[in-house]
Amino acid sequence: MVDKEIDLKKRSKTIFEGVKDTPFRYVASGIIQGLGFEEKEIYEKPFIGVVNTWNEVNPGHKHLRDLAEAVKYGIIEAGGIPFEFCTIGPCDGWANGNEGMRYILPQRETIADSIELMVQAHRLDGMVTISSCDKINPAVLMAAIRLDIPTICVPGGPNFYEIRFKPDFKGIEQSNYGDFIHKLNCITCATYGACELMGTANTIQCLMEAFGMTLPNAATIPAMTRMKYIVAKNSGRQVLELLKRGITPLQIMTKESLENAIMVDVAIGGSTNSALHLPAIAYEMGIDFDLEIFNEYSKMIPTIVNVSPSGPYGIVDLYKAGGIPAVLKRLKEYIHLDCLTVSGITIGKQIRKVRVLDDMVIKPLSSPVFPEGGTVILKGNLAPEGAVVKQSAIKNQDMLKFKGPALCYNSEQEAIHALASNKIPNNSVLVIKYEGPKGGPGMPELLALTANLMVKRDLNRVALITDGRFSGATSGPCIGHVSPEAYVGGTIAILEDGDIINIDIPKRRLEVELLNEEIQERLKKWKPLEKEIKSKALLKYKRLVTSASKGAILRF
Repeated sequence: MVDKEIDLKKRSKTIFEGVKDTPFRYVASGIIQGLGFEEKEIYEKPFIGVVNTWNEVNPGHKHLRDLAEAVKYGIIEAGGIPFEFCTIGPCDGWANGNEGMRYILPQRETIADSIELMVQAHRLDGMVTISSCDKINPAVLMAAIRLDIPTICVPGGPNFYEIRFKPDFKGIEQSNYGDFIHKLNCITCATYGACELMGTANTIQCLMEAFGMTLPNAATIPAMTRMKYIVAKNSGRQVLELLKRGITPLQIMTKESLENAIMVDVAIGGSTNSALHLPAIAYEMGIDFDLEIFNEYSKMIPTIVNVSPSGPYGIVDLYKAGGIPAVLKRLKEYIHLDCLTVSGITIGKQIRKVRVLDDMVIKPLSSPVFPEGGTVILKGNLAPEGAVVKQSAIKNQDMLKFKGPALCYNSEQEAIHALASNKIPNNSVLVIKYEGPKGGPGMPELLALTANLMVKRDLNRVALITDGRFSGATSGPCIGHVSPEAYVGGTIAILEDGDIINIDIPKRRLEVELLNEEIQERLKKWKPLEKEIKSKALLKYKRLVTSASKGAILRF
């Protein structure tokens, strides 16, 4: 039932109110009429922003123009006026292994800012966001919280990998080292949509749904399907219902729904980048996020989603198995069932009749993929503020505990050249410094390095630690986000070749065998590596960005 006291045009009518007794009121109205609208509907219908991250450089976003059309149909049917605008949407795949990767994470705040500025400048009454990939998904959630106007998120959905169309298809597992063509088909995008493993893109789409910010199943419906179009259209209709009921993101994205998102993250074996994006989202919510919460929930909740890199299946298989509603059903004894969703009902009511359709993809809690949650936080004298690892993606269980001598490099490129020259022996610990938020700058992900390590069959006992970050596709004992980072004088800065590194993931420890006095003595002689940075965008980011342990947010 519509609450008659709610003014559906509370925001957009202010475009005209301030000048209603002046001739200028006709100017604003006349400009909007130039878009093809009649004066009566301009004054009577609510204005709904359709925030589209469509572009033609990102396969995860190439199809979003069609989804925007569906959203607009839904808005019009429900009595609103849609106003579509775009913001940037980078593709990590283009940027991996080259200078472009330094520019990826900084775009998260730029996207959030651009949405906030556009919506506020035009006094829009509500919005529907359409996004698909890594930094864009958390950015739209950050913007939604800032604006706190009725909002629904439409995730772009996963793609199909080429391997699905091969006669020998048994899953998207990428461990067939002996057949290069098979390996290539496991990473080649056959359609538009986000790469269909549990990388950062699909992880955050799943967490959007866990937060309650999407319609049911929206996160895992494949990008190029009829159902994705229908969900987009229904989202356009539903945003008007939210407007009529006065339901805004801060009523949905609460402390309890944040906890739901973390629980889902550890259960699905989510990307380690969640440890950057969830703190940033929490910061916008006014919540101080302690990374230790990952350890708390990982002890309670096992990894149950058998999706690459934790298992052999893909996100499309997760959809067929029941999607995030089925994951929530598995976790019903842990999650907050009374959290509100954009459907207008609670999580508990939403999953009441849901069932898991494939126990091999969404495993029972009693026989999980991994006995603990995917993401855990390590601490010790090497990472006093924390470091992050996806333990569920470490196939060689012997590597959960590992000790070895450090091989230190000041950039990913140096380490890649050493790897290509066969200078990295087994039983060593690769240390990559100065790739953190300030030191990079930009905190690049090191997928080019980790992907090369994965195919080196003779290097099955090499660990990697860095103050940079990783792709959600990364597997093995790869530990990122080491904080404090090298550039600000973290312990990682003074590591030298031969220093013995102790990694103990079960005990959540990351340490170097040095006395505190030795560490302090080295720090007295240490000076940060200063890179020649000409980019004004990166220089601004370097100055304002905080530690990875705080989500690499910007503070002014």
